[in-house]
Amino acid sequence: MKKNIAILGSTGSIGSQAIEVIRSNPELFSIEVLSAQNNYKKLIEQAGEFQPNVVVIGNEKHYKKVKSELGNTDIKIFSGEDALSQIVEFDNIDLVLTAMVGFSGLKPTLNAIAHGKNIALANKETLVVAGDLITKLAREKGVNIYPVDSEHSAIFQCIAGEFDNPIECIYLTASGGPFRGKNKKSLANATKEAALKHPNWDMGSKITVDSASMMNKGLEVIEAKWLFALKPQQIKVIVHPQSIIHSIVQFQDGSMKAQMGLPDMKLPIQYALTYPKRIKSSFPRFNFADYPELTFEKPDTETFKNLELAYKAMEKGGNIPCALNAANEIAVSAFLDDNINFLQISDVIEYCIENTKLITQPLYEDYHKTDNETRQFANEYINKLK
Repeated sequence: MKKNIAILGSTGSIGSQAIEVIRSNPELFSIEVLSAQNNYKKLIEQAGEFQPNVVVIGNEKHYKKVKSELGNTDIKIFSGEDALSQIVEFDNIDLVLTAMVGFSGLKPTLNAIAHGKNIALANKETLVVAGDLITKLAREKGVNIYPVDSEHSAIFQCIAGEFDNPIECIYLTASGGPFRGKNKKSLANATKEAALKHPNWDMGSKITVDSASMMNKGLEVIEAKWLFALKPQQIKVIVHPQSIIHSIVQFQDGSMKAQMGLPDMKLPIQYALTYPKRIKSSFPRFNFADYPELTFEKPDTETFKNLELAYKAMEKGGNIPCALNAANEIAVSAFLDDNINFLQISDVIEYCIENTKLITQPLYEDYHKTDNETRQFANEYINKLK
């Protein structure tokens, strides 16, 4: 039987690549729900091709435009944040792919889990912000969370068949981004155009800047803690510029497993959609002769402070990772708008996590309040930096 998929964030980088996977395997998948925040034109185009049961446009000001284009079809059209959270309750949805960016993915993901839907998780911020809530609810509801991030998919693939064997540590690999090897002096005047030129991956602007600042790896460290029930000291980061080894698991006997492949997000997306099966693909194949050297380096946490800040937030726990995420979202946006320089991204984040009151066992309302307050703190601090 076909698997009915809801794609939250279908017009972004991950959502668009998921569409490619589904288009190549029409006998396996049916799209039940498509959603976008602002890109209504692409949403209309996707809906016209796949004829889902429902589309949701997050920004309500675009509702009339979507309605005018799709109103003569059988597609149900909704708008707004509440609609996005409600549609994941539909009985005929088998799997929810959460490909939204940032804090906005938390509420619909929680609601999908509450209604027993398995999750293909591309929205790492959901676990960064509220990993405790998400994992507890998933256990309670018997819901599976399949990681879509290439690094976490790699770990997931490496521990298949090893679930009874304790993990000694994991290594999350990082490309180093476009600024690998740069020092603080050279980064003081780094442009957003340079930050957006990732050497290996084709991603959205926010995650690409996160990669340049090493915050993406910091967020992935926190995500790994919750996905694989690890302690902070079990999670290590290593820079691997070629992005061929996507991550490594070391077991208690010292043996290590690595998952390898070309840097292509469609492979981990497909694995999450088809797990536990592997299906045939036409993706390009890795050739050892094309990569005579695979190299590894320690991350430079003095220049790229965000990785260290993420570890600090994880150690503090509670609502502090939520503050880290909110501050980063505001800081990256300010950098892209030319309101702060590249190195000041870390300054904004550090200021916010140091000035957030710790709540050791936060509820959803606490996360929401922390997110709002941190965004305000961050904007106020950015105004002082101008």
